[in-house]
Amino acid sequence: MAAPHPYTWLSPGARRRIFRYAVLLTLALMAAIHLLDQPLKTKPAPSGIVSFELARTVSRSQEILKSWGPEERIYAGLSLGLDYLFLVAYATAISLGSVFVARSFQGKAGGFAKVGFCLAWAQLAAALLDGVENYALVRVLLGSGSGLWPGLSWACALVKFLLVGLGVFYLILGGIGLLGVRAKKNLSKSA
Repeated sequence: MAAPHPYTWLSPGARRRIFRYAVLLTLALMAAIHLLDQPLKTKPAPSGIVSFELARTVSRSQEILKSWGPEERIYAGLSLGLDYLFLVAYATAISLGSVFVARSFQGKAGGFAKVGFCLAWAQLAAALLDGVENYALVRVLLGSGSGLWPGLSWACALVKFLLVGLGVFYLILGGIGLLGVRAKKNLSKSA
């Protein structure tokens, strides 16, 4: 029996199609967000919107907002709005990719496969955290002086980045492993 993952209710063909669309949408949205982020890179925010996500305190958030004029704040709002679509796309792409890699290793490297299924679920948690983070950032962008919002954004962003980073690392390791398995099969066929 296959290990449970978030997409057991979808046929394998539907999973492949959704994965392809999610990857394409992720790449397109990454490009759009990158463009929106350029005007947000200032001395207090060298990493643009990511600096804002990780500001952690009201004073740091306010310092970043002061470095952004009205036009840059519009770019920040557009970036945060677009990120709600992006979080669905990247979480789906990484999650489904983890499922594909994990299924490829079932029966060969069971522990590695189990990690992949766990990371598939973890990407959904990362998307939820990203949504909460975005809400907190919108509150700060709209002028809330509460210390809750920058701290909440920071905490959500840290865990989100960790989960997404682990998912991408798993996909890279799995991809290398699958290439190694294929190369070994090709060598044994030619021998």
